[in-house]
Amino acid sequence: MQLNNNIFIKNPTRNRKERMRKTGKKISPVQLKDAVIRSMADKKGRNIVCLNMGKVSNNICDFFVICEGTSSIQVNAIAKAVEEEVYKLTGQHAYHSEGYENAEWILQDYVDVVVHIFQPQVRSFYNLEGLWGDAELEEVMVEPEYKRM
Repeated sequence: MQLNNNIFIKNPTRNRKERMRKTGKKISPVQLKDAVIRSMADKKGRNIVCLNMGKVSNNICDFFVICEGTSSIQVNAIAKAVEEEVYKLTGQHAYHSEGYENAEWILQDYVDVVVHIFQPQVRSFYNLEGLWGDAELEEVMVEPEYKRM
């Protein structure tokens, strides 16, 4: 798209899809989202929600998956579990990730799915669910573990 004679704006949707080369196994964004949620639940991630960004104008991805851990150690463990599961399924690392230094908010960008892992106080401060209020919110109910009697 050309604004004037010298300025061009690239198609943001096309760039989003092209910014990470698809190598290895291909899975749908829904399968990727489900794998991320499973990984979070396996490491006892709390208050897991998924924001379906499909109906949001100028969306940057298909899904935001958000959860929290009670400490920096747990936040790092959840992030590591997500990385391992996604790599196992797709053979790819995150296009971009950040926040590992202090582990209050770790972000992992898998192009179609963006993962946010927070400590509770940081999550409530940034309130992504409210910020992206136009997105369809799905609360994830994690089934309790089977307990021996």
